[in-house]
Amino acid sequence: MSERFDFTGDELAPAYRAAVDAIEAGDLVVLPTDTVYGLAADAFKADAVQRLLDAKGRGRDMPPPVLISVVESLDALATDVPDSGRKLAQEFWPGPLTLICHAQTSLLWDLGESQGTVALRVPDHEQTRELLSRTGPLAVSSANKSGRPAALDVYDAEEQLAESVAVYLDGGEVSGAQPSTIVDITGETPRVVRVGALSLEQLRAVVPEVTTDDEPTPPEPKPDGETAAGAEATTADAGEPATAPEKPAADDATAAGAGDGAGTGGEEKLGEKPTDQRGRASNGEKTDSDVRPAD
Repeated sequence: MSERFDFTGDELAPAYRAAVDAIEAGDLVVLPTDTVYGLAADAFKADAVQRLLDAKGRGRDMPPPVLISVVESLDALATDVPDSGRKLAQEFWPGPLTLICHAQTSLLWDLGESQGTVALRVPDHEQTRELLSRTGPLAVSSANKSGRPAALDVYDAEEQLAESVAVYLDGGEVSGAQPSTIVDITGETPRVVRVGALSLEQLRAVVPEVTTDDEPTPPEPKPDGETAAGAEATTADAGEPATAPEKPAADDATAAGAGDGAGTGGEEKLGEKPTDQRGRASNGEKTDSDVRPAD
């Protein structure tokens, strides 16, 4: 039977204890984030991650992102992190930024068909970060059935997910204004996969070379003497505004690129589970969008 705990105020010990016990048992926990409510599982228990995917009604082709408690956990879960990625993390974590990174090859986990990547975020929610420091990294997707709006309060999450969740943490209503912005840092230059709460201008103020697929490609200069017919053809093609290819919806707790292989999640790897000072693993959502690809 599911249990609900108050996750506000000063008396949080019962909530923390119940959530940690549930995660250690391989069960699911619903928790608040700075974007939407998230559905969480131990990132290092493959059966728990599969239980998360089953509860949402989604496949392994959309692996969940991983939430971590501190910026310093980045290198425990990701490898080959470029300086640009570190600058973004230092500037915007905790906050609504999800970074798609190369996953550490030594990790023992299976988040789904992640193509060797993992989407990481540090949420700007004090109680949830404290929980993450106690549990270690959590695979977190938005708390909703796939295709339905992400829950903005614990009661909506309960209505959608019911008894598939062991513990519901009631942190009140969350803003849900915008999902996290997702940036892929696995290539030569950082690439915006989804613009969310952070704008392209904000990102470029920190890392000017950030690119996005949504920006139009500047036209090549025309050689002198080109016929008017060529120009007319170009004009005709531009009769309707160009639009970027439609991107699949993804949880920010799923990263928006996870479903197409650019997103969150890690693949099954052999090795040791990194530990933090507490001896556990170091810590890694309005429509099915912010807690991976949803926050």
